[in-house]
Amino acid sequence: MQDLRPFFEDRHFLKDQPDGTYQSFQWGAQMPYATSQHFDWQEADIIIVGCGEVRGYSPDAEFSYAPDAIREQLYQLYNWHPAVKIVDAGNIREGLTIGDTRAALRAVLAALHEAGKMVIVLGGSHDLTMQQYEAFKKSKTIINASVVDMLVDLDDSETLTARSFLLEMLSSHPNYIRHYNHIGFQSYYVQPRMLETLDKLRFDFFRLGRVREHFDDMEPVLRNTDLFSFDISAIRYSDAPVNSEGSPNGFTGDEACILTRFAGMSEQLSSFGIYGYEPRKDRYRMTAKLIAQMIWYFIDGYLIRKNEAKLTDHEEFMEFHITFSSNDTTFVKSKRTNRWWMKLPNGLFTPCSYNDYLLASKNEIPERWLREQERLV
Repeated sequence: MQDLRPFFEDRHFLKDQPDGTYQSFQWGAQMPYATSQHFDWQEADIIIVGCGEVRGYSPDAEFSYAPDAIREQLYQLYNWHPAVKIVDAGNIREGLTIGDTRAALRAVLAALHEAGKMVIVLGGSHDLTMQQYEAFKKSKTIINASVVDMLVDLDDSETLTARSFLLEMLSSHPNYIRHYNHIGFQSYYVQPRMLETLDKLRFDFFRLGRVREHFDDMEPVLRNTDLFSFDISAIRYSDAPVNSEGSPNGFTGDEACILTRFAGMSEQLSSFGIYGYEPRKDRYRMTAKLIAQMIWYFIDGYLIRKNEAKLTDHEEFMEFHITFSSNDTTFVKSKRTNRWWMKLPNGLFTPCSYNDYLLASKNEIPERWLREQERLV
């Protein structure tokens, strides 16, 4: 792996903490971190990278200390997952221009992706999701991407911003997005034609109310995801008080933690970014505490991922053969995690939910099965 030290700030949050700040089982006392002398993360399962670039929101915005404000809360939490090895790489240096910062983050994420590492990005503005995507694009890896956001950032703009980056990510050529999921949008803030565009591309979008009615159905969506991006605006104001431009409606704090736990469980996922946190607006650091807990649950899910059996290990799964609407298929359920998969006509298995199995057993075609069929055509 190339030397990534020049892309990071010399100062590291953990290095600045006085001795005795953390108790022995808190993450702050156990977390290896990169310094100018030591930058070895070869053994790490997960690498944390901070990037305070927010000029994607406003060209005049000052570089944010959001990543360190999140770390301040994260490293007070207790480590229940010693089997998961995590390294904190520190913060990307502020570039002279927004393009310089993006280029540095892109180089780091591309190198870590090539090394097969799982990365958690602490943002920063939501347009940094593009740098997550560019890491896959550089390696010409075709991916499934999922974004949690109350808005759909498809604005037509001459420059890449936090409100327009999706247009570039989903329409640029060559394109490596096989499938895109948008989770938790709020209809009254979204132009209907944007959803028509996503539907024509056979992408999936899940309204906030629908997600909350069938929350477990999001697990197979995220299980089939390579890139995951979470905008804090998707959480209701009362649970994330920094959202002064957010909404009184949205996910609750515990629902946000469930979503990140689902993402952590995905064997495919290797890039997770959290964006939109503004520490200057965060009274009592309540939103930073929530983000820290979201990361804790992501790592909790990652531990389940490590313990899941391979689908080829047939003894670890229960099989259910079903015929629905003249379609013969097989559902399998993991004995370890109780998660479900269903077999498509091309012979491949795709993640599904227990609800999909129940629908098929009633001779109804699960919508997930239909959507996967459409994408195979």
